[in-house]
Amino acid sequence: MNLKEKIILLLLAAINFTHILDFMIMMPLGNYLMPYFDISSQQFSMLVAAYTFSAGISGFLAAFFVDNYDRKRVLLFGYIGFLVGTLCCALAPSYFILLASRILAGVFGGLIGAQVLSIVADLIPYERRGTAMGIIMAAFSVASVFGVPFSLYLANIFNWHGPFFFVAGLGVLLVPFLMRYLPKMDAHTRERQGGKVNPLVLLKDIGGDKNQLLALALSASIMLGHFIIIPFLNPFMEFNMGFSKTQTPMVYLVGGALTFFTSPMMGVVADKIGKQRLFVTMALLAIIPIAIITNLPPIPFTLVLCVTGFWFVVSSGRMIPAQAMVSNVVSPERRGSFMSINSSVQQIFVGLASVLSGIIVVKTPSNAILNYEVTGYISIAITFVSIFFVSKLNTRLKRKEVAVV
Repeated sequence: MNLKEKIILLLLAAINFTHILDFMIMMPLGNYLMPYFDISSQQFSMLVAAYTFSAGISGFLAAFFVDNYDRKRVLLFGYIGFLVGTLCCALAPSYFILLASRILAGVFGGLIGAQVLSIVADLIPYERRGTAMGIIMAAFSVASVFGVPFSLYLANIFNWHGPFFFVAGLGVLLVPFLMRYLPKMDAHTRERQGGKVNPLVLLKDIGGDKNQLLALALSASIMLGHFIIIPFLNPFMEFNMGFSKTQTPMVYLVGGALTFFTSPMMGVVADKIGKQRLFVTMALLAIIPIAIITNLPPIPFTLVLCVTGFWFVVSSGRMIPAQAMVSNVVSPERRGSFMSINSSVQQIFVGLASVLSGIIVVKTPSNAILNYEVTGYISIAITFVSIFFVSKLNTRLKRKEVAVV
């Protein structure tokens, strides 16, 4: 990997850091926002879902035009709008204004993830793409190891508004560097045959291509299975297990620190042993911590960190090969459109996971969380479904490679 590629990947990882942190920080803030606004678990789950649903809708609509434009311009447009929405969250004085601000941030945020992955797929060959995805996914680790704990520290010192000011301010500092160093990305517009993408043709192509349908099903199952247990993890740790607000950020600190080192390694391993093999291994291993976390017995917090840390590692370990496989199901001239649809599906199913979790979980008058173990059982069942999808997709991609040769 040359210096130019490394710089671009670092910039894209920096975008992902702020984008992911903005989304991630909502869930640990549950034990701040529910008492502050005096809202139910269902209302809190809507705060989480508002961003993902609006991002999913905007990402779906964007799929019909993003491949007509320079990816850099689309990325900057979405990112600047996302920062405006995040700043509105920081200034929100009430629950409903915060809800509207999350929707605004999601409308623009829906453009970001797909463009980042499309740029990576355009620049990096499939043989080295697992390594590149490992670098991009390391942003999740940095968001966990530094972003979430630091944001919760700001919430403890000041109030819940602080984390959103932090994300918006950091993003504003990043924009000039993106304008200066991110290259023009419009080669796909010159390669396309037949002019602009017709929305009906695009949907027909996806509906008639089993590879694309399997890729979308894989993305949906991963998001639904993972995020159904995330929204109430922090409230469960504090209100049910009795751990303090100064302890719970350590879950993200330790997990993020571990994945910061393991994510790039997972990318290299995926390229060496096969992306499907790594995914299946990590998915099966993920079942263990999911079962323990959602049925957590009274154990020392040190052991809790061991379990959650392992969960972070195997969860990121399955996401990296999955993203590499999904990015390879379409040709470059249609990749931006498909990745926007894929990002939209991911966001929508994260939102559905949050809503479903909010329906299952019940908050008592003392703020204790009930039925949390049910979300774990559902997560485990969906994990097995994702293994089926990735196996089918891998088989079809291998057939496609043989046919091309």
